[in-house]
Parts: sequence; structure tokens; C-alpha cells
Amino acid sequence: MTTLNQRTSALTTIVLNNLQHQHDWTALHPHTQPNLPRTLLYGLPPKRLYVHPDEQVEIIRAEKEMGNGGGRIPQEAELEWVLPLHLSEKWSPAQFAAVFDALDARPPRSREITKEEEERSPWLAYKGSRRGKRVLLATVQDDSTVTYYWMHDGLVKPRQN
Repeated sequence: MTTLNQRTSALTTIVLNNLQHQHDWTALHPHTQPNLPRTLLYGLPPKRLYVHPDEQVEIIRAEKEMGNGGGRIPQEAELEWVLPLHLSEKWSPAQFAAVFDALDARPPRSREITKEEEERSPWLAYKGSRRGKRVLLATVQDDSTVTYYWMHDGLVKPRQN
């Protein structure tokens, strides 16, 4: 019989391997702390995965101000939290809240955004002081297929297309 720790360790390994070998993530690290219900991962995806809707508006505004020849503002990938789960697990809102309560908005080793950078480029605030807490849920099925979903702490308005 496997213990709960062995099962969650196996889930973490499956997700880590999937991110690294199937999705080309780098700088992957496990993250444990006493007030977390389980080990999380954090790492760097090959491209930026999430843009906050208000940040999107700020970027579009800044690109318009640059004019026709200004081009696009590059969007660098940022470190993201990943929570490995199995499809059969039944998590309550309180368990997810415990995860969000235990985490900082930005994973360790995230690039620090200074106040000066935020003032110069308002969209950078969404990578710094205005970044909301979010985790990428990595749901593992019995056949080891992994499906990813974003989960945010609190309400987030929908993105514009």
C-alpha cells in the first residue's frame, strides 16, 4: 500500500517531467513549506503564459504611444507556480485558500521589478507589486496525461480577445 506522501511525490515527479520534457520549461524546482498542504513546483515556461487583462490594456496603450514604427513590447516569460493534483482528488475551496494563503504572488528567484520600472512602464506593475496570486493546476489522469488550468486567488475579469 502506498502512502499519501508517496502518491503526491509521484504526482510531482510526473508533472515535473511533463513540464520539462513535453513543454520545455526550465529552472523547475520543488517548493515545500510547513503551511502548504503539499509540494508545489515553480519554473520558467518557454514563453509568457498569462497576461492580466488590465496589463493587456496598458501594453496596448503603450504600443500605440510608441507609434507605427515602435513595434510590439516584448513579453518575457515569468516564473509560475504549479500545483500537481490527481483527477480523483476532491479539493475544497478551503484547501485552495490554504495554498494561496501560504504562497507569495511571485515564486522564489523571480526578477524583482523596481518602483522606478513600474513608474516608467505601468504594465510592469503586473509583474511586480500588482501581480495577483495564481497557480497553474496540473491535473494528472490515470494514464499520466496532464491537463493544465489557471486558478487565481479572488476574482479576475476576463481577458479581451
